[in-house]
Amino acid sequence: QVQLVESGGGLVQPGGSLRLSCAASGSIFSINTMGWYRQAPGKQRELVAAITSGVGPNYADSVKGRFTISRDNAKNMVYLQMNSLKPEDTAVYYCYANLISSDYLSRSYWGHGTQVTVSS
Repeated sequence: QVQLVESGGGLVQPGGSLRLSCAASGSIFSINTMGWYRQAPGKQRELVAAITSGVGPNYADSVKGRFTISRDNAKNMVYLQMNSLKPEDTAVYYCYANLISSDYLSRSYWGHGTQVTVSS
């Protein structure tokens, strides 16, 4: 079994910054992609940023230039540095991983989500 645990959400004023972290643990052979999605009230879940081994990062247009995704492969962790936050960034942020488990099968996993609220 694999678990993704997020941390770092909270309340921040417009223009502020937050850093989200996600740790993957369990029966992992290797990780292909790790990333972040978000879901605002009444909206569909959308990709924020993802980083794939050997390919590099991919960002939603709405966050380019403001958010930075990074990975620590040794620790099976992914981070999302969010700067210049806007009220429209308010959402539940979910960590995502596509990986090869210890039984050599490709599977996708989601974290439980962490709330990010941008408000004055």
